[in-house]
Amino acid sequence: MSIPFNVDLKDKTIAITGAGGVICSEFARALASCGAKVALLDVNYDAAKAVADGIGKNALAVRCNCLDKASIVEAKKTINDAFGAVNFLINGAGGNNPRASTDNETMTPDTAGIKDFFALEESGLKFVFDLNITSAFLVTQVFAADMVKTGGNIINISSMNAFRPLTKIPAYSAAKAGISNFTQWLAVHFAPCGIRCNAIAPGFFVTNQNRALLFNEDGTPTARTGKILAATPMKKFGEISDLIGCLLWLADDNASGFVTGTVIPVDGGFSAYSGV
Repeated sequence: MSIPFNVDLKDKTIAITGAGGVICSEFARALASCGAKVALLDVNYDAAKAVADGIGKNALAVRCNCLDKASIVEAKKTINDAFGAVNFLINGAGGNNPRASTDNETMTPDTAGIKDFFALEESGLKFVFDLNITSAFLVTQVFAADMVKTGGNIINISSMNAFRPLTKIPAYSAAKAGISNFTQWLAVHFAPCGIRCNAIAPGFFVTNQNRALLFNEDGTPTARTGKILAATPMKKFGEISDLIGCLLWLADDNASGFVTGTVIPVDGGFSAYSGV
């Protein structure tokens, strides 16, 4: 992969959750190319291992269930034994679930035959909040313990949904808003320890999780894609490479050492556009 600029991360040991996914796997590659030792944590060990094997000796795949504190503690021990203390954490684990998504964008009196707001499952709501909020809380609680005396860097993955909730996905939108708020809370709480905490809020990127919402089986764009691009001033989806510059800037203490508590949109102008 190509990166927009190089930073020196040879003193960084980075734990990345959700590292088998599209975005965080690219983050791992970029950070490793700058000299960091990267631990790729994912409940899907095979996906994480495939990425780690491609990176080479300064990458380690670790099976981890980010909703199980004992699993996180065990993952941290594995990383500590292999690479030493963790001084950089990326909370990338997250996602949505169909049980917490409506079929209709807005409510009408007649919703027969579709899954409306009243049909959403409590278990789906709880799952989405756990996958996004609880996982970030537990993982940070475990890994930040290495940083309290030495300083560190935490990057959370928020979303455009945190700025402007999207139709159909109320739980995911609320959970990502929670991630942004949690980012600010962590930044204040850990500031005396020299731990910075920021978030990247991607706009619209095509990933494995949302592909079916954006494109029909024949490859044509869905109506939702049309709405997204109409509300994105740059009139295109982002490429994962568009996130790397922001990531490296936040990763470099020399470049962003006074930056903490921010949530940075990388969205082609979506969050700035009112529609008129």
